[in-house]
Amino acid sequence: MYDAPAELLHVGGLVIDIRPVPGRKSVRVTVERDARIVAAVPPGADRQALESLIRTRLPWLYAKVRNRETEAEQRPGRRFVDGEGFPYLGRSYRLKNVDEAPRPVTLVEGRIRLRRDQQDTASDALVNWYVERGRHWLPRRVGPWAKCLEAPPADLLVRPLGYRWGSCSDRGTLNIHWAVMQLPAALVDYVLVHELAHLHEPNHSPSFWRTVARALPDYESRRDRLEEWGAGVWLPAEATPPDALGGTRP
Repeated sequence: MYDAPAELLHVGGLVIDIRPVPGRKSVRVTVERDARIVAAVPPGADRQALESLIRTRLPWLYAKVRNRETEAEQRPGRRFVDGEGFPYLGRSYRLKNVDEAPRPVTLVEGRIRLRRDQQDTASDALVNWYVERGRHWLPRRVGPWAKCLEAPPADLLVRPLGYRWGSCSDRGTLNIHWAVMQLPAALVDYVLVHELAHLHEPNHSPSFWRTVARALPDYESRRDRLEEWGAGVWLPAEATPPDALGGTRP
């Protein structure tokens, strides 16, 4: 998703996050995984006309928000006990608590090892581990895709993004959620290609999807699989802010 300044519009008891997108010619309304409603609009869009449009979609929006809230309630939790599974690059690894280790969290012999002195801050320790893994693995992964798409060089940051897999700033920086490190590599590639395509096209225009398809002809099936995986990735409760993982799925 392309990052842009936001405004808020209140319609029918709902709060809509208005995001002007340079070059966009139509209004696109989505409901993010955290139930936040986002409207991507052309710059300078008439607010009265926008409100009228939103009102015509209220029944759909109410239903979609309820579905998103239900999904959030059903998201699986994790306990930091021996044998608990945590995904990494599409595979589930069992947790093992250990007394000694060189770092708070390590991956050794097919086990994610958590040092016992980290139990009180285990969520933070695991998140930091995913972030560190992403910082080393993702830049190597994104390079060939950037070359394929003839995308300009871009900085890549791994950080919390709420319920968005990734975003692209107006300066061309790729922001990638640390939780993508739980996905299979093929789905990580989709996230990276999606954000790189935004360096050419800031909105989800037909031209944007043609750019994505040039790199990933099967992007639609990957997008559908990403939707399925999104409901099951581990996100600690304290890492679930109201700013939205699903933004990459347009």
